[in-house]
Amino acid sequence: MIIKILKGLLTGLLIILLLLILWLVLPGTWSALNPGKPPVGYYSVPVAYLASWVGLEKLVDLEPEIPENIEVINDIEYKNIGGKSLQLDIYRPKNRTDQLPLLVFIHGGSWRGGKRSDYQVYLVDFAEKGYITATISYRLLRDGPYPACIEDVTDAVDWFYRNYEAYGYDTSRIALVGGSAGAHLALLAAYGWRPDSMSGYSKVTHHNVKAVVDIYGPVDFTDDYARNHPTVTSFLAHTFEEAPEIFKEASPVHYLDKDDPPTMILQGTADRLVPAEQSDRFKVKLDSTGIPCVYHRLPGWPHTMDVVRRVNDYCQLKMTEFFRQYLN
Repeated sequence: MIIKILKGLLTGLLIILLLLILWLVLPGTWSALNPGKPPVGYYSVPVAYLASWVGLEKLVDLEPEIPENIEVINDIEYKNIGGKSLQLDIYRPKNRTDQLPLLVFIHGGSWRGGKRSDYQVYLVDFAEKGYITATISYRLLRDGPYPACIEDVTDAVDWFYRNYEAYGYDTSRIALVGGSAGAHLALLAAYGWRPDSMSGYSKVTHHNVKAVVDIYGPVDFTDDYARNHPTVTSFLAHTFEEAPEIFKEASPVHYLDKDDPPTMILQGTADRLVPAEQSDRFKVKLDSTGIPCVYHRLPGWPHTMDVVRRVNDYCQLKMTEFFRQYLN
């Protein structure tokens, strides 16, 4: 009897192990057989980590070497507030002859963490593709809640429009790119955020940002999920009941009009921090407003999906296509 039970347990364990192996192997196999299609993920964060740990998924190098043909200008101060120096870095091809498009990358980190070098993989790769790239720092939550960070981002965009002659980029071809909280800030800046003490929020023409890329960013703080999320209430320093107008003011979706720049959305369908439903509704709103929108839903991937090489390669491919269409 005991032997029979043990055999049954062993059979069950072998079946579970076989299913787990299939779970780990199938996503990468599907992508290998379907090049150019959105890479399929694991629909589970632990399984995705396991795939990386056993070597089935390669992660991007977050600190790549700088190629000899790329010049890096670090620690450029664009703003000083209360003695705090806010800086940016610029990456540019050394052998350029013409003014190039500029891609400004804005890091994420729930508005409380992260650093501007976090996107070095994008900065280097796109500089090698013939763009000038830049990355900025902004005040984090420890330095002050909303609107401190978006004030800094819009000031950084102002700086880029004033200082183009010194760095060789074309102000008619500037794109903002952000991930997570950085995507939220990129969208606000691209769509013309400005505070207005009388009406609560206002939209202004903010230069001529040519395109914006939203990588799994939150876009609407007024829905039931976001308005009660502790990260959002901490960022806005209010509950929704206390100040609903601030939740609206800080939501990019409430600034849309037909003159806003073309927008790309990259979103994992298994994202539990910023649910895909936010991006789904955002796409519908962009379409109804008449703003050109390219939306890529990546099946089975969680938040920060682009640290996986397979996903990052796909995101870069689609971003390059987007930039060729709207920046060149």
